[in-house]
Amino acid sequence: MPFIEGESADSVWQKALNMIMADGALNVSDSRTGATREVLHAHMRVTNPRQRWVVSRFPPVNPAFAIADAVWMVLGREDSAFLNAWNSQLPKFAGEGAAYHGAYGFRLRHRFGLDQLERVYQVLSSNSSTRQAVLQLWDPAIDLPSPDGTPVAADIPCNVCALLKVRNGRLDWMQILRSNDLMLGAPYNFIQFTTLQEVVAGWIGVEIGEYHHLSDSLHIYERDLPNVYGSHPVSEIANTDSLALSRAQSLEVFAQLGEFIERLADPGITQGELSSCQSVVGLPQSYRNLLCVVVAEAARRRLWTSSSNDSIEACTNPTLRYVWRRWCQRFVHDQGGSSQL
Repeated sequence: MPFIEGESADSVWQKALNMIMADGALNVSDSRTGATREVLHAHMRVTNPRQRWVVSRFPPVNPAFAIADAVWMVLGREDSAFLNAWNSQLPKFAGEGAAYHGAYGFRLRHRFGLDQLERVYQVLSSNSSTRQAVLQLWDPAIDLPSPDGTPVAADIPCNVCALLKVRNGRLDWMQILRSNDLMLGAPYNFIQFTTLQEVVAGWIGVEIGEYHHLSDSLHIYERDLPNVYGSHPVSEIANTDSLALSRAQSLEVFAQLGEFIERLADPGITQGELSSCQSVVGLPQSYRNLLCVVVAEAARRRLWTSSSNDSIEACTNPTLRYVWRRWCQRFVHDQGGSSQL
């Protein structure tokens, strides 16, 4: 089993990229959407999961979409419109329709007849040494392929389950994936599940521990090789924010974020209304910083440059300002607007 470790998600991602390009075999037959370079059974260990942003990838990750996605997950939603507003290319990968088949948050909070996050919170609060805190994402009844081997939906979960352990007052998280695109999927997976790890750690009142990411098929599509060659190590800036809150406060904050993110996607919002979102009172500063990034993106898309700049300057987290600026580097505005990738 290939083993990769590092303090940050970015350092681990860089090592995984180098490993696949050095040792990955060309795999043509096993991919329905193109040839891949693949490494099987890869284990990635991030010792400081707060450093969750992959900054070396080209093109840079979409920070507003990543934030919206994490909020969408915690809220247990499955509606596609919430995410599509921040990533217009998503339906190409996850399919059309009002709801996404593989929505992780919905599966965690609703799919199996119970709220798994709530149950895990109760279990780990009562018995922190348990080895039975498992979050299930894969549902064989609706996810296994048809008998002829064809997928039953466009959006089949790549993440299968998560294993949670509290040891020495810290919450460790093992995420298990059946399939993992290192270029398109993994950078967002790190953000999704380390965010969830930090949120749950706050609920049960422990520190965040290590994040482990076990990919049964870690791969890169051959069509993405130009982006691979365009990806280079860049300087990282330490994330200064903690997302750990009590359960009651956390649920209230995420509900507020969800409302603001939907409001910011409304095509009828005015520039004044948009700008007022960044100064909302009542949110902890770490969450206001997340909202500032989404406000900045909403303004950028409307070519409201001053509002976009003001919003990102109001963000006190240097990591978020950094990933935002890297994201903006990929755009050249024209009179017709800009891409919403």
